[in-house]
Amino acid sequence: MIYPKPFQELIAHFAKLPSIGPRLAERLVMHLFKQGISDRNSFGEAIMALNTLQTCTRCHNIAQEQECVICKDKNRNTKVICVVEDALDIIPIERTKIYNGLYHVLGGVMETRPKNQNTLTINALLNRVKNESPKEIILATNLTTEGDITALYLQQKISQYPNTTTTRLGRGMPTGSDIEYADETTLSAALMNRGNMK
Repeated sequence: MIYPKPFQELIAHFAKLPSIGPRLAERLVMHLFKQGISDRNSFGEAIMALNTLQTCTRCHNIAQEQECVICKDKNRNTKVICVVEDALDIIPIERTKIYNGLYHVLGGVMETRPKNQNTLTINALLNRVKNESPKEIILATNLTTEGDITALYLQQKISQYPNTTTTRLGRGMPTGSDIEYADETTLSAALMNRGNMK
């Protein structure tokens, strides 16, 4: 079936999203087409509202203002920073309801074959350690080769600050697992059983 140009263009946009192939993109666009104009307009407005978001100047999480809601929260423990690969990793940690510190989003991990690491926020993290003097940095990178390489690199850099302890999530999570997909119970155990990095 040949679709009108606007339909085809929207399919192409959906197909660019992770885990969405052309067939699923087609189904999603068909679903939107069958919705009422009000629902389609609301969907479009929600997408356009993404343009009002930015990266938190402190932790690099998603924010509506210069600082995200977590960094602005006066009830958070500012002496503990949990370092994650991606902003999506914050959500499951927050769901555990046992962590009340701040975060730092790296924006990825170091590759096994070093490339240009300038896209990562490692220097911003080291500046935070220097300026904010946290007592603990929890390295919550994924339990993959790249995540381990990144954690070891950060631990070596942070060890220059003797008043800051570096810990790693406990191994309640299987090797190769992504924090984003961990259930609350497993992630809670990993947080509570975190250990010092030497």
